[in-house]
Amino acid sequence: MPAQRGQGQWALGYREPLNANEQSKKDSNPLTVKQRILDSYAAGGFDSIDGGDLRGRFRWYGLYTQRAQGIPGGKTAILEPEELEAPYFMLRIRIDSGRLTNSQLRTIGEISTTYGRDVADITDRQNVQLHWIRVEDVPAIWERLDAVGLDTTEACGDCPRVIVGCPLAGVDKAEILDASVVLEQVRARYIGDPAFSNLPRKFKTSISGCSVHCTNHEINDVSFVGVQLADGTVGYDLWVGGGLSTNPKLGLRLGVFVEPARVAEVWAGVTSVFRDYGYRRSRMHARLKFLLADWGPEKFRQVMETEYLDSPLPDGPPPASPATPDRDHVGVHRQSDGRNYVGVVPRAGRTSGRQLQRVADLAAEFGDGRVSTTVQQGLVLLGVPDERVEPLVACLEAEDLRVSPSRFRRGMLACTGLEFCKLAIVETKVRSVDLYEELERRLPDFDEPLTIHVNGCPNSCARFQTGDIGLKGSIVEGVEGFQVHLGGRLGEDAGFGRKSRGLKVTADETVDYIERLLKTYVAERADGERFATWARRADESLLR
Repeated sequence: MPAQRGQGQWALGYREPLNANEQSKKDSNPLTVKQRILDSYAAGGFDSIDGGDLRGRFRWYGLYTQRAQGIPGGKTAILEPEELEAPYFMLRIRIDSGRLTNSQLRTIGEISTTYGRDVADITDRQNVQLHWIRVEDVPAIWERLDAVGLDTTEACGDCPRVIVGCPLAGVDKAEILDASVVLEQVRARYIGDPAFSNLPRKFKTSISGCSVHCTNHEINDVSFVGVQLADGTVGYDLWVGGGLSTNPKLGLRLGVFVEPARVAEVWAGVTSVFRDYGYRRSRMHARLKFLLADWGPEKFRQVMETEYLDSPLPDGPPPASPATPDRDHVGVHRQSDGRNYVGVVPRAGRTSGRQLQRVADLAAEFGDGRVSTTVQQGLVLLGVPDERVEPLVACLEAEDLRVSPSRFRRGMLACTGLEFCKLAIVETKVRSVDLYEELERRLPDFDEPLTIHVNGCPNSCARFQTGDIGLKGSIVEGVEGFQVHLGGRLGEDAGFGRKSRGLKVTADETVDYIERLLKTYVAERADGERFATWARRADESLLR
């Protein structure tokens, strides 16, 4: 087929870069930047870093420049990147499926304490992010991570980012199947592979057999969701094209059944379609969700099967609905081996290196040494015998890691925010903690499942469109505030939050507004009606 300008799709023969990001990737494969960091930049310091590496290729190894302190949110869209950034980095440690040994967690904690001013964030992609990292220290950090089997490879960038998975794979009594083996096969075979290091945009994967759908398969670029056939055979339902940001879309089922033995092949097929047919002209339209919106699932399946797979896939059923609205694995629960896991909620994902080291010690003392992160910014300690549960819970509570949190704390999600992020407009971490603590004080008896997602900008790192109450950072009346989205939900009756015209609150007004809203919900709801359902149908006058 002759070359077509179109959207710059490689499969149509057009390979010339159509924007600066595509040119940068063509000029130098981003995976090559690691050696330049080791050989040159670590010795030369921040000022020695080439701009194309600094604000582009560094991301393939988990490095983003950090926001300079003291720059207000109103300046975010006005200043150039070099005016916003400090000579420090956010470093994202890749933790596929969130599974860690206590030695791995302890190492992360030690790195945070030694090199990152003792700050650490658990992300909603199961990674841990460190801050205040100097490029001079990156080689030593990589060496320490490598010694315990961790890395930062493709933690960011236009590539396959961390693969989220159920933190309880292999131990959850209710799981459909244990996805840990196939997830590791995909990670080992394809992460860091130059064949997939230049995708049109970021690419997010979920592979899980969890019965409560804890990895939020609906909003990943590709998701393998555990299913069971009528004859008892287990495998995966395939979803493609989910994603949030400024143009959110739910993933679409391709209607196929994927045997465990074919997961790696099918993952590579989906990713190859995106690489070759994905749109590369506009960064705003370069995610897989836009290709799915234009093609539909039937054409996507046909192209994938005929051009990239060894043989077609059989039709398959959709996943069963979860028995609970909670997807977070919080609390004390029985494992399949008779021991217990203990899931805890930190302070809106914010922790510290010292606290992570303490959790690692507790995991070794009271459990089997394993710890997992969750996509709800939580931690799960595994393999705890019955007689060790109560003393472990007491130790965790002493660390302000809640095993039985309020609904407000349990459902709180917060992105990095203005403190460190160059895209942010408002501060999120401190405001989120203040918000749930004040709601706990004002509404102590509220015990309905509720999620509050606090995002510092429109880019959805805290998934504000899918929260019962989504708060998107905005400048309101000249000060920090939020545009309010109501009724977001995944699972049954999935949909994005309702945005009412002009429904904005200043940061200082937020707790008063949510208190008033929840009191109205309790008074007006039907019996058993969830907040998201009520918020979608309620008259706008009740939502203000």
